[in-house]
Amino acid sequence: MENYVEEIVVFLTKYGLNIIGAVIILIVGRIAANIGKRIIGKLMERSKVDPSVISFFSSLLYYAILAFAVLAALAKFGIQTASFIAVIGAAGLAVGLALQGSLANFAAGVLILILHPFKTGHYIEAAGVAGTVKDIQMFTTTLATPDNIMILVPNGKILNDVIKNISGYDTRRIDLVIGIGYGSNIEKAWQILEDIIKSDDRVLKEPAYTIAVSELADSSVNFIVRPWVKSSDYWATRFDMLKTIKQAFDENEIEIPFPQITVHKG
Repeated sequence: MENYVEEIVVFLTKYGLNIIGAVIILIVGRIAANIGKRIIGKLMERSKVDPSVISFFSSLLYYAILAFAVLAALAKFGIQTASFIAVIGAAGLAVGLALQGSLANFAAGVLILILHPFKTGHYIEAAGVAGTVKDIQMFTTTLATPDNIMILVPNGKILNDVIKNISGYDTRRIDLVIGIGYGSNIEKAWQILEDIIKSDDRVLKEPAYTIAVSELADSSVNFIVRPWVKSSDYWATRFDMLKTIKQAFDENEIEIPFPQITVHKG
């Protein structure tokens, strides 16, 4: 019994301070991990970052601090932590090489959620496809085409391509090219186009609309007609305006040229 007591005393004498130091390091490490998790969470919330991104980075920081605390505690007992770090690094490299495509999509997804080049509900063109954004996930973005086909696009392809956000701004300009025959009255056609624009309540006062003769083409005198509308009114206004212009030109005998083929008998 005395031998056991002596061994315990020797052990505590030799390792007691190291044990206490390791426990203190683990306790402090866990407290620091929790504090760090809360701080980064609050900072990202203030920046209006997506909740899924906040959760991921908060957890990543938490476990990184804990891993550092565990390695520091092991070092108190004279254990060489360099080998552990090397093994972890090698494993991380192997996983990274195996999943480099997925990791690239994941990194792109995080950047999309942080930078907000587009949001859910926006209509975009990117990576060779176009549609309304339905969902932004970590690896893919879900789009719905105008005919309601679901498309899953890898985030890496979206971020590495030109992104055209059709819904990015509140207003859009309608660009129309209206041709009339050379025998038609230009001033009368101009007045009809102006009356149509002014009578449509969806056309904005600012920026001001534009009507101008843009080209003397082979078979027509071309007007450009460029009114500004709210983005939500774009297509409805465009369709209605084309219909109204055709009806008004017909009523006022303004010719709209169209291609014709003349066949001569030999």
